[in-house]
Amino acid sequence: MTLRDHILKCAQPCVAPNKKTCFVISLCDRDTIAAACGLSKREVEIAALEAGVIPQRYLRNMGSLEIAGQKKLLQGKALLVGSGGLGGTIALLLARMGLGALVIADGDFFSEDNLNRQVFSLEQNVGQSKVQVARSAILKINAATEIEIFEGFVGEKELERFIKGANVAIDALDNMPSRFMLEKVCKEARVPLVHGAVAGFSGQVTVIYPEDVGFRAFYGDAQTTPEKGVEIELGNLAGIVSAVASIQVQEAVKIITGLGRPLRNRLLFLDSLNGSAEIISLK
Repeated sequence: MTLRDHILKCAQPCVAPNKKTCFVISLCDRDTIAAACGLSKREVEIAALEAGVIPQRYLRNMGSLEIAGQKKLLQGKALLVGSGGLGGTIALLLARMGLGALVIADGDFFSEDNLNRQVFSLEQNVGQSKVQVARSAILKINAATEIEIFEGFVGEKELERFIKGANVAIDALDNMPSRFMLEKVCKEARVPLVHGAVAGFSGQVTVIYPEDVGFRAFYGDAQTTPEKGVEIELGNLAGIVSAVASIQVQEAVKIITGLGRPLRNRLLFLDSLNGSAEIISLK
């Protein structure tokens, strides 16, 4: 019996939220087929979509992504640098959306002052490795998302290795030298970069393609930019961290699937204290 035959045998009719009937496979079916065929759960989900059968966990994605977009997302790979406030939420949401492969790099450990905003930070895991905790948590959310972690602060050589095969890189960093280094590697590898940053009640998101001016357009020259931003004075609040991370996820999904218009050459600035949002042209 072929993989397609296994999938079609397990497929069940389902009435979607839009009242249309489609065919789905459950998590149990996915896991059974993967074991029977000696394949990864990711491979089974991709094959199901190719057969016109929707893994039921993605049913609520279909109205926006459709089968073609979900398949591209499952086939996609993202490099996430940083797994703290922004990075933890980004990793969690990408797994829920159905990203196929995610590389997470961070050398930090959870501390008590992370508990105010970092989704994977719990009282019982203070002192534990952020990437180790993230991997464990993500596999419980979506076992089809293939996770690779790097437990350390990445240099240029590590970034060059991890970015291979990636459709997008995501900046969840907290210092400017590392951001400029990531941007340099992305430009050389011809990979789009999704940037996000937060401070107090405010945050910003933009997308940098290899041909774009990038950070220099709003941060200035790398040699004269301070290592840390105003967040060292204003702190990082959970609400704006989650908001910025969520928008970064949407931008990454758009890049991988080819849907919509990324925030390229545009900086989205959110001021939640005064209830305003502004898009600033970077051209």
